[in-house]
Amino acid sequence: MKVLLTGVTGYIAQRLLPVLLANGHDVICCVRDKKRFNFKNYSTLNLTLIETDFLNKDTLQQIPYDIDVAYYLIHSMSTETGDFENMEEVCASNFKNRIEQTNAKQVIYLSGISNADELSKHLSSRKNVETVLSGSSFALTTLKAGIIVGSGSASFEIIRDLVEKLPIMITPKWLETKCQPIAIRNVVEFLIGVIGKAETYNNSYDIGGPDILSYKEMLLRFAKTRGLTRHIFIVPVMTPKISSYWLYFVTATSFALAKNLVNSMKIEVICKPNNLAQSLGIKLIKYETSIEMAFDKIEQNQVLSSWKDAQTSKIFKEGLSKFIEVPVNGCFKDIRSAKVEEGNTSIDKIWAIGGTTGWYYGNWLWKIRGFLDKLAGGVGMRRGRKSDTELISGDALDFWRVLIANKDEKRLLLYAEMKLPGEAWLEFKIDKNDILTQTATFRPLGLMGRLYWYSVLPFHGLIFKGMIKKIAEPAD
Repeated sequence: MKVLLTGVTGYIAQRLLPVLLANGHDVICCVRDKKRFNFKNYSTLNLTLIETDFLNKDTLQQIPYDIDVAYYLIHSMSTETGDFENMEEVCASNFKNRIEQTNAKQVIYLSGISNADELSKHLSSRKNVETVLSGSSFALTTLKAGIIVGSGSASFEIIRDLVEKLPIMITPKWLETKCQPIAIRNVVEFLIGVIGKAETYNNSYDIGGPDILSYKEMLLRFAKTRGLTRHIFIVPVMTPKISSYWLYFVTATSFALAKNLVNSMKIEVICKPNNLAQSLGIKLIKYETSIEMAFDKIEQNQVLSSWKDAQTSKIFKEGLSKFIEVPVNGCFKDIRSAKVEEGNTSIDKIWAIGGTTGWYYGNWLWKIRGFLDKLAGGVGMRRGRKSDTELISGDALDFWRVLIANKDEKRLLLYAEMKLPGEAWLEFKIDKNDILTQTATFRPLGLMGRLYWYSVLPFHGLIFKGMIKKIAEPAD
């Protein structure tokens, strides 16, 4: 079949794409920016890439007529700016209008479980999208999931942060709310299983794992699976705003996402019974097993996608291309060079920078800067990185975003996503003479930007000097 896949750089679609290709489907991938797509991971024989922005209906004319099935996997919950409910409705309307002009017989939409009488803004928006997509020339199959557990998923990483960092937790009352978590592997099996199944046309299904748990039980079972002892005390006085700040400071989530998650976590997300799993031959995975499977992927450095890489930022909104050309005029620069003793060793060090590896020199200063960024409402250092050894354009890297990661050119270019009175880039490049050039560029915004640069100049002198020295020196 010819399949249209939206949200390709998002968490779910990156798990779904290789399975679609392995099953022999011809896949047309919709991306906002082609530079964010890693072609090296896929055979291009049955894969086509087109640039589309579902907020701009004119860009959707590239979607071919002769598609059979389309996946709608677009989500704006973690957006930092704008009204995500309105954005999701506009995207869904533009998608529907364009797909109705094609030969598509089925649209498969992944939504959230919305059985409660009172819904959060997030779940209400998901339900509204289903309404927008319904009643069309194509048949709509809606799959509704709650908490998705898998390496790199937002739910998994937030639970992991809480359990691994806090031996004792004073938590809000919503930790008693029940939910029905589902393994990412099962989600992909459902998404694949309903393709072309006429009995699923114009039907909606709740999908969940075999366990119904409170969020407190999820945290404690996670801890037990990891061999940790944790104590949780629930207090009734935490307001939603305080709860959001609690999640924001303890975990790697943005405040916008934390706020939406807290509002959703106050509502039970339990599946209405159906026989879809049985009819598709899907064996539901228990919660503890899904945790073990996730850590298997992490330990093998095989995390295919991460919610942190998919977080909405101005870079993705405006496109990577706008930021790739590092400005020259009106900028402050710190440029340092060093002779590389072992080229491959230095490249490996550059490609492993940040995350658990750290920044090679003055890591405590980097952590302080990340903490200050969190206090200012920024992303901080907790995002880490998806892989310990690989980088691609669009990846989150602590409080940076990868713009260029080209090993053939021996060049890595990062853009700062921390809170700054200006814009910052950090570049590493090794030339043909094995000279490593490390360039920090800062374009200040007004007087505050200039004062900021001069205030951190002594720390830059210490950190950047030590960092390039460590990268350039041979392996022990």
